[in-house]
Amino acid sequence: MVSPTATATPTRLEAAWALLRGVPDPEVPVLSVVEFGMVREVQEEEDGTLVVTLTPTYSGCPATEAIAADVRAALTPLGPLRLQQRLDPAWTTDWLSPEAREKLRAYGIAPPCAGGEQRISLQHPVPCPCCGHARSERLSQFGSTACKALYRCLSCREPFEYFKPL
Repeated sequence: MVSPTATATPTRLEAAWALLRGVPDPEVPVLSVVEFGMVREVQEEEDGTLVVTLTPTYSGCPATEAIAADVRAALTPLGPLRLQQRLDPAWTTDWLSPEAREKLRAYGIAPPCAGGEQRISLQHPVPCPCCGHARSERLSQFGSTACKALYRCLSCREPFEYFKPL
């Protein structure tokens, strides 16, 4: 019988996932690489090597190397590690959880619609993450990165970025 005060030691895989949940995205630090859906798998090979499969938000993402370095630094204490990149299937905004979408909104970035919701095209207004107003205008097809567009709210006049539905 296990004592109620005893705590189970997490497995290496559980420990790896816990550490990865603490690795922030370098461009949007309000989300971890796990919340972004970039960590596709964590497996342990027979020789004890942890294999982490990462999918960047898009193949030309300038933060890909920084993300890999941060993941490597976080997991190094767990022993042998190999990172691999998977581009197929391509990352999609559908991999963002409702909680991640809300964190983006609170951070001031309009999240894309979820897969089951009606998609917002780049030709139609995007709701403002600051005041919630439904009308906005696109200022630029590209924001601070190619995966985001720059918008301005027509009510509060605040500029904001919008993650393009990919």
